[in-house]
Amino acid sequence: MLADVAWSSAEETVKPSKPQPWAVERLGLPQKRASKVISCAIKIGLGLAVSDHPNAIPSAAVVKDGLVPVDNEAEWLATTYQPNEPNLTLRAAIAGALIGMVMCLSNIYVFFKTGWSLGVTLTACIIGLASFKGLQRIGATTRPLGMLENNALTTVASGAGFMTGGGNMAAYGALLMMITAAPTIGVMPSTLGMIVWFAVIAAMGVFAAIPIKRQLINQEALAFPTGTATAETLRSIHATDGKNDAAKWLGMASAVGGLISVLRDALHVLPHEISLPVSIAGYSLLKWTLYLKTEVVLLGAGALMSFRTGWSMLFSGVLTYAVLAPELMQQGLIKAVSYKEIVAWTLWPGAAMLVGAGLTSFALDYKSLGRALSGLTRMGRKNTVTDGITAVEVPETWFPLGFMVLSPIVVFLMAVLFNIPVWAAVVAVPLSVIMGFIASRVTGETDVTPTKALGPVTQMMFGVMTPGNLTGNIMSANVTGGIGLHAADLLTTLKTGWLLGAKPRHQLYAQLIGVAVGAAFVAPAFALVIPNPALLGSELWPAPSCTVWKGVSVAFSNGISALHPSVIKAIWIGLAVGITLTLVEKFAPKHIRKFVPSANGVGIAMVIPGANSIAMFLGAAVAEVLRRYKRDAAVVPVASGLIAGESIIGIVILMMSLAGWL
Repeated sequence: MLADVAWSSAEETVKPSKPQPWAVERLGLPQKRASKVISCAIKIGLGLAVSDHPNAIPSAAVVKDGLVPVDNEAEWLATTYQPNEPNLTLRAAIAGALIGMVMCLSNIYVFFKTGWSLGVTLTACIIGLASFKGLQRIGATTRPLGMLENNALTTVASGAGFMTGGGNMAAYGALLMMITAAPTIGVMPSTLGMIVWFAVIAAMGVFAAIPIKRQLINQEALAFPTGTATAETLRSIHATDGKNDAAKWLGMASAVGGLISVLRDALHVLPHEISLPVSIAGYSLLKWTLYLKTEVVLLGAGALMSFRTGWSMLFSGVLTYAVLAPELMQQGLIKAVSYKEIVAWTLWPGAAMLVGAGLTSFALDYKSLGRALSGLTRMGRKNTVTDGITAVEVPETWFPLGFMVLSPIVVFLMAVLFNIPVWAAVVAVPLSVIMGFIASRVTGETDVTPTKALGPVTQMMFGVMTPGNLTGNIMSANVTGGIGLHAADLLTTLKTGWLLGAKPRHQLYAQLIGVAVGAAFVAPAFALVIPNPALLGSELWPAPSCTVWKGVSVAFSNGISALHPSVIKAIWIGLAVGITLTLVEKFAPKHIRKFVPSANGVGIAMVIPGANSIAMFLGAAVAEVLRRYKRDAAVVPVASGLIAGESIIGIVILMMSLAGWL
């Protein structure tokens, strides 16, 4: 009974927040007396008349080893929950959908340039508030955007904008690369088919989050760092002093990013690259992709990552293109000095390093894995309580109902669109639930959704079950990766709502609206940004994550024995390096850990141009300097603004060029 209750010291003085008025009213007592009763109930975990949570402590004083239990859900209901505040409104849904579509365009640009999937929530909440303040100034609306309304707006935007996450776009890009290179292996599904596919996969991810929300957020209080950061940002920007420096920084940075894009891509007065007059093995640094790009989107992406990842990418990029690539050329293992030729070889050790690091990190977190698997046993427990927290949360019966409706559709689409045998498609559905649950817990504890680990695991399994089916191998992993991605995304936004006192059901509705909008938008948006899929894997659109997924699919479907012996040796070395770096990072003393290269940073730098690694390192370095001097409040809005400004204006310029206006 006490398993789901937090414990605090009996000697501490518990000072709960002021109870909400609605909770006082429910007790039917004078306000002063009711407040004392609720505070006492919170201290000893009773929940009392405020919550009929089945795990509430039935005695007035249960003490264990000097600790008294605290029922998180009872305390939340009494002190945090705000049932009378507007949450999901029509205007929040519309604004969130529009912002989500803009972020979707921006993230497609960034993802296929860098391989990084950028979060949406922090940028969306700032843009949302700034937009409504602008509407107020011109008289288009009189009611200001509330904090919980902005939270719902942000949830819609996240559902739409994060449709570009790695579990979706890595698979979609890899599928396009394969079919473009070898049309005989399959037929590319229609845009409508992909819209339905993405919508169903995303919706399954949303429903997969339902049975684990209370366990991970309410009871265990997992961090979900991005969700927590978004809650703090919302509190800050909705402060009553009216100041919104974050919006100003984001706006100015967006203007700078857009201006640079115009000067470089439209007016052609700014060069695309700046290179030193230095040669390696008779070829200029430009040929080895070791130069400085004038794309500030890369600087912004670097600023949003850790400095350790940034310097690891610089280290690996220089080692790959200044040392390894010339050696490959000398030994005749590559035919020409170009990005495409070099990465055709280096992607194998790079991908192996990412897979090795991801699986090792996943295995080391065995406690989280055990908790996730044990949590599955709680899914089927029937809860007949319809009051208190249960009346507020999304009904757990929605999970099986959602999967009963969506699973046959997924199986049908896998068979029709990707020629996956029905029996294998049926296996993918329960596997995706388990993987989604695991991915959600890992995200809650680390802020990283482990698609790099779960995707290859699924590809390996389906490589055995359906050998030779390259397209099916990739898209079966999309089921696992996509469901895990969207389950983790919803739980991240639910963490924000939990901290702010939002309505969980409204957030689920908002997420479903967002994923519907994102699914309808992402495939046409991709065609708009990258009209020629043959450019994927080129220096213009490196698409490193897609290149890795494609390589893993080829290896698991056709067998690595068909590869060149040097490549096979490099794969084993890459695996060993990825595993070793992850183990050292885990067990090394804290003061040494910061000097250990990031396995993910080293691996990804082997499948993107060296220039990208240089630019992202510079962004990470500037952000690190600001953090060390306690001037980092502007890092997120400025980095997000540079990314949004350059990517959106870059897309506009691309459209104008295709129309013949430039």
